[in-house]
Amino acid sequence: MKGERENLNIVVVGHVDHGKSTLIGRLLYDTDSLPAGAIEKVKKISAEKGKSFEYAYLLDAFEEEQKQGITIDITMIQFFTKKRDYVIIDAPGHKEFLKNMISGAASAEAAFLLIDAKEGIQEQSKRHGYILSLLGIKKVYVLVNKMDLVDYSEERFNEIQEQFNEFLNNLNVYPEKYIPISAFNGQNITSKPSEMPWYKGDYVLECMDKIEKAKGIEEKPLRFPIQDVYKFDDRRIISGRIESGSLKAGDEIVIYPSGKTTRVKSIEAWQNKDKVDVISAGMSVGITVEDEFFNKRGEVICHKDDHVATANIFNANVFWMGKNNLERGKKYKLKIATQEVECEVFSINKIIDAASLKTNTELNYIKKNDVAEVTIKTKTPICFDAFGNIQAMGRFVIIDNYDTAGGGIISNVDDVINRQVTNIKSKNITIRKRLVSRKDREEVLGQKGKVVWFTGLPGCGKNEIAVKLEKKLFDIGKKVYYIDSANVRFGLSSDLAFSPKDSYEQTRRISEVANLFADSGTITIVTSVSRFREAREYARNVIGKENYAEVLVEASNEICKKRNPNAFSEDCDSVMDYEKSEYPVIALNINDAEFNSDKKAEAIIDLLDL
Repeated sequence: MKGERENLNIVVVGHVDHGKSTLIGRLLYDTDSLPAGAIEKVKKISAEKGKSFEYAYLLDAFEEEQKQGITIDITMIQFFTKKRDYVIIDAPGHKEFLKNMISGAASAEAAFLLIDAKEGIQEQSKRHGYILSLLGIKKVYVLVNKMDLVDYSEERFNEIQEQFNEFLNNLNVYPEKYIPISAFNGQNITSKPSEMPWYKGDYVLECMDKIEKAKGIEEKPLRFPIQDVYKFDDRRIISGRIESGSLKAGDEIVIYPSGKTTRVKSIEAWQNKDKVDVISAGMSVGITVEDEFFNKRGEVICHKDDHVATANIFNANVFWMGKNNLERGKKYKLKIATQEVECEVFSINKIIDAASLKTNTELNYIKKNDVAEVTIKTKTPICFDAFGNIQAMGRFVIIDNYDTAGGGIISNVDDVINRQVTNIKSKNITIRKRLVSRKDREEVLGQKGKVVWFTGLPGCGKNEIAVKLEKKLFDIGKKVYYIDSANVRFGLSSDLAFSPKDSYEQTRRISEVANLFADSGTITIVTSVSRFREAREYARNVIGKENYAEVLVEASNEICKKRNPNAFSEDCDSVMDYEKSEYPVIALNINDAEFNSDKKAEAIIDLLDL
C-alpha cells in the first residue's frame, strides 16, 4: 500500500503588481499541475489581447475551474513535486485572507513574499510583512521578482535584502532566504538560471522541497480538552476530543488550570472490539483516572512535562466581524476548545484596517473587518497554546450577545503572565512582546529555572540549609541565587512590619521577585517564615506548581529558641501560629540544635534532582 504523501500549505503575498499571479501560474505550468485545456485557453486569450503567453492568466483559468459559478473568498491552488503535495493559499484581498487564517478556513505553514526588483519595497510590501508577523508565520521566503528588469543586478538584490531585513526584523520576522527570480521568464523557479551566476542558493522549487514541515499533530504535546464527564456504573468517564499528542493507560497526567496530577486508569470504548491501547490526535475518546477529582468541561489534560499555558491575561490578534464595534472594557464571551469564559479587551495596542492595511491610532474600539493586536483579560484563568504550535488551542472566537462576532489567535505564549491577574490599577499598560523565551534561556544554561522555598519557624535552621545549598549548587556549575527574606526587609520591604497583613505582603513581594529569577533560568532559593498557608499558595501559583518546591523545616519551639534566642520577640508577634500547607511538601525534621546542615542540603539536591 502506498504511503500517504506529505502536504504543505504556502501563502503567497505581495504588492498587486509585483508578479504574484505570474509566479503561481509558472509553478502550476512547470509542475504539470494544470487542468486539461487550461494552457490552450490561455494561449487563445493571450493571442486575442495581442500578447505573448501570459502565465498570470493560468491562475484565472485555474480559479474559474475551481469556482464553477460559486463565489468563494479564498482559493486553494494545488500542485505537486516529486517530494510532496503543495497548496498555495491565494485570497482576493487581505480581509479575506486574514479572516480565513484566523477562523481556521485556511492554514499556512510558510509564506512567499514577492518584491519587484525595479520598484523595490512598497508600503504594501511592508504591510504584508506585518500580516505575516500578525499570524505568527515563521517560515518566510522573500522572492525578489523581475530581476530581468534590473539586468540581474546582484547589487540591487543585496540592496533590497538589506532594506527589507531592517523593516521585517523590527516585526520579529526573520526571512529564511531571499531568492532572486524572474517569474515571467521562469528564471530561478524550477532550475538555476545562467543569467545570475552570482546567486549560489536554491531555486524556488528546490527551496520549497527543503522547507521542514512541522511535526505531525499526534507527535506534539498532549492537549485533551474535557468535553463532558459521564457517570457510568461505578466509573466516571472523562470524554472529549484529543487535539494533539497521544495518551495511554498508566500515563501520568496533569489537569489544568487546577494543576492536579493523576494517572490514566483505562481507555474506554462502547464495545470491547473497539478498545485500543493508545489514543491520539483527532480521536473522540473516553478515559477514567485513578483519583476521584471533580472534573468539568473546559479543563485541559496534558502530560506532566508538556504543560499548557494558563493565565487570565494574554496578548492576541483579533479579526472583528461583528455588526457592533468591539469595545474596550465591554464584557464578551470567549470560546477556546471546550472552554467558555467571560472576557474583556483590557487594552487595544494596534489596529489595522484589513482592506487598506493602514494603522488606526484610535484605540478604544475596533470596527467591523479591522484586525487588532489586543490584550485580553478573562474572568477566570484559561488554558491555551501559541497558534503556531497547536492551532486548536491557539484559536478562539468572541461571542457578542449570542452572535459569533470575532475570531482571534494567540501568537506567543512566552510573554504570558502565568497567574490570576485581578486588581490592576493602571489601565494604560500591555504585555510586552519578547524575543528570548524562558525555554531559550534554560537551554543555554543547561538547567531548569525553579524556586526552592524554605519555610518554617524562626530559628528552625532553614537559613543554614539554604546557604549550604546555594554553595553546593554553585560549586557544581549551576546558576543559583539565594533570596533571604530578612535581607529583603532592609530594602524592598522596609515599609513592612510583622502584622498578618504585612506578613502576607512580604510573601507576595518575595514570590514575585523569585518568579522573575526563575524565569531567567536561575535556581532560586528562598527562605521565608511565610506562616500563612494562603500566602504560600499565592507564591506557588505565581511561580507555577511545576517550578515550585516547598521545603518545610520543622523544629520544636525549644530548638528554635536555643538556635535563635530572638526568634520569638515582640516584633515577631504570633509567628508561632504556623499554618501547614494542604498540598505535598518536603519535610525536614530538625531534632538537634547542632544538626548537620551539609547533609540536609545534599538531601534536597537528591530529592529535587537539582
